[in-house]
Amino acid sequence: MTFTQRLADLAYATGWGVVRGLPEPVAGALFRTAADLGAWRNGPGVRQMRRNYARVVPQAGPAELDELVRAGLRSYAKYWKETFRLPGMDHERIYRIVEEVAVGKTVLDAAFDRGKGVVLALPHTGNFDISGVWLVAHSGPFTTVNERLKPESLYQRFVTYRESLGFEIVPSEGGAYRILMERLRANKAVCLVADRDLSKRGIPVTFFGEETRMPAGPARLAAVTGAQLLIVDNPVTDDGWGIRFHTPITVHGREDVAPATQRMADAFAADIANSPADWHMMQKLWLADLDEDRRNALKSPQESRE
Repeated sequence: MTFTQRLADLAYATGWGVVRGLPEPVAGALFRTAADLGAWRNGPGVRQMRRNYARVVPQAGPAELDELVRAGLRSYAKYWKETFRLPGMDHERIYRIVEEVAVGKTVLDAAFDRGKGVVLALPHTGNFDISGVWLVAHSGPFTTVNERLKPESLYQRFVTYRESLGFEIVPSEGGAYRILMERLRANKAVCLVADRDLSKRGIPVTFFGEETRMPAGPARLAAVTGAQLLIVDNPVTDDGWGIRFHTPITVHGREDVAPATQRMADAFAADIANSPADWHMMQKLWLADLDEDRRNALKSPQESRE
């Protein structure tokens, strides 16, 4: 374990051990201050967030982008505050708050009624763990994938955290795809965060008018199992959360995976455009932001020859 990995593990352990015990006003002020400090420091992640928001709101001038970045960082800080406090929060109360404003429950229930499972795809918006708490209470436990973080102790902290909320966690490698298919064939839900995959496995899509790649997994699982693919929106407010299920997508075989992934990207774009500050994307997403070597590595052999 490197020093940086040990430090990261300690930071998250402190978050779950200390932040959850702070009074809400104190925790809220602490994380808002951290967000504002991050905006002032304007590090690489913040600068990339600004470039990403400039695609979402192309008409925005410098001052509007400054304010959007500040709001985005505050929204992201709120997510982490809630992450550290969620194990000690009243989950029944969370369910009631979300249940009052949930949209598209009939769409979700109809997808389950088909008997082939449901693939729920969502971008990095809002607080998807809160949405998961609602989903567990509404439909029962679901399965999702966690990246195998380093060190192993940090990965296990996230697994323990999300399992405590009622989620089934499988690591992103080592047979995850087979397990997800099994759950869908048992008419369960599979939830996948799916707005970024800058690897050769990613499906080329147009997103806010520019080229990027998104995971093939959601549409591919739907194609193989016959499950319906639904888009999940995670709206948030200063004092609450919501959830919306929409855009049912039936994937008609493997040849429809790429078109279905584009439909998924279009639905993500509409939700993000409606509330840009709640999209917490601080990484490079569009191919135009990658260096030439990285772009070339993503090209197919035919594209490389042209």
